[in-house]
Amino acid sequence: MEVVYIAGGCLWGVQAFIKTLPGVTFTEAGRANGTSYTLEGDYDGYAECVKTGFDPEVVTIRELMGYFFEIIDPYSLNKQGQDIGEKYRTGVYSENPEHLKEAKTFLENRNDYDRIVVEVSPLTNYVRSAAEHQDRLDRCPNDYCHIPEEMLSKYK
Repeated sequence: MEVVYIAGGCLWGVQAFIKTLPGVTFTEAGRANGTSYTLEGDYDGYAECVKTGFDPEVVTIRELMGYFFEIIDPYSLNKQGQDIGEKYRTGVYSENPEHLKEAKTFLENRNDYDRIVVEVSPLTNYVRSAAEHQDRLDRCPNDYCHIPEEMLSKYK
């Protein structure tokens, strides 16, 4: 199993979507690449993300990127749906340089590469979100989500 951190706006919907994908073995709501080691105050530069465990024998980083692009606006800086702010930026983070290389190659091979604002960066730190944010849409299916409902069940 390998791990990658995927930021696509509000983490509730991103987690609900990602956990339905083939080859994904676990998900955890959290925050990546901030400047502190706690989630106090304004989250100090963190991106809302989903820690994603996956089986590389079943799904590759490039395939995960393809799924990811189904639910984000890759041209929107610090905004997805009605969620606005740095914490809602899109990105892929990893401690594995091969993951970053594959993600960058996926982006570079797109015809619209020059317009894409998705970060691809090494993971500098990660903080798990509070229990109330874990699998939030399973417990509260009527909560706000910027991802269309049909996408949340597309791969179930």
